[in-house]
Amino acid sequence: MTNLALWGGIGAVVMASTVGDVLQSRAMKEIGDLDLMRKEHGLFGVIRRVISNPRFLLGLAFMAIGFFSLLITLSWGDVSIVGPAAASLTFIANALVARAYLQENLDRRRWLAAIFVAGGVALLAH
Repeated sequence: MTNLALWGGIGAVVMASTVGDVLQSRAMKEIGDLDLMRKEHGLFGVIRRVISNPRFLLGLAFMAIGFFSLLITLSWGDVSIVGPAAASLTFIANALVARAYLQENLDRRRWLAAIFVAGGVALLAH
């Protein structure tokens, strides 16, 4: 498999996983505290509330796409490249999207960590 296909597969993993993570985070914030809900409505009430949230289900679908994209990409390249690159780039993408879409406050330490992760990915790529 070519390098372009390999990095395209890693890109698909990163995009799908990031969208899934962000949708899941937003859904769980909408749903609220699961422990309190369990005390009021029981376990089946919690399950019903979670699986009836469309954002949760869409996030779950994107997470599944990310997982299967990872499996396909692993069949194209070495796990020593695909695994760390997909995980670290997903970390960076999550930080960027959390800031832009979820309005999360990212301190200097998180941005510095993202920069170091990006440097590690650059070293892997060569």
